[in-house]
Amino acid sequence: MPDIYAHDAPGPHLIRDGRLEADTFRLFTPEPEVAAEGQVPGDAPGWIVPLSTWKTSHATLRRHRHPVAVLLEPDADLRDLAEPDGTLDPAGIAFIAVDFPVYTDGRGYSLAQLLRTRYHWQGELRAVGDVMIDTIHYQARVGFDSFLVKPGHDPHKALEAFKTFTVHYQKTYRVPVAAAA
Repeated sequence: MPDIYAHDAPGPHLIRDGRLEADTFRLFTPEPEVAAEGQVPGDAPGWIVPLSTWKTSHATLRRHRHPVAVLLEPDADLRDLAEPDGTLDPAGIAFIAVDFPVYTDGRGYSLAQLLRTRYHWQGELRAVGDVMIDTIHYQARVGFDSFLVKPGHDPHKALEAFKTFTVHYQKTYRVPVAAAA
């Protein structure tokens, strides 16, 4: 998996709550030669774990003081994220990130729609990977509410892209609003 958090330009690349901010999360990569069970990052803020790590160690990760983000690849089976009864328990999850390995791969849009409608995910849903100026408007329409803009793309222009369309003909899904402090 390419490093979705490597950036070639200084400054913030994360669009969250309608503004640019620095992304403080880093990807945890389990050792391939070691059994998956028990391979977890330390209890510190800012970790994002693959779905496979969450699946094998979610009980341990939920006992951590700092929640982790869960990274979904485009072919993720959302049942692996859900509880046995089919619900999605947000305990221990900082946010869910969906990887777009290439902008032409639309499976992430389907994952977002399913997370928002079928699994009733109300937390942060972040688009990562090949997130470009031309795609964030559509990603927001299916439920993404934060976007890690791809290296080489101007995050300020990406933020302005939300103003590109003022009228929509397709159905949209309600994006949760930030809770009042």
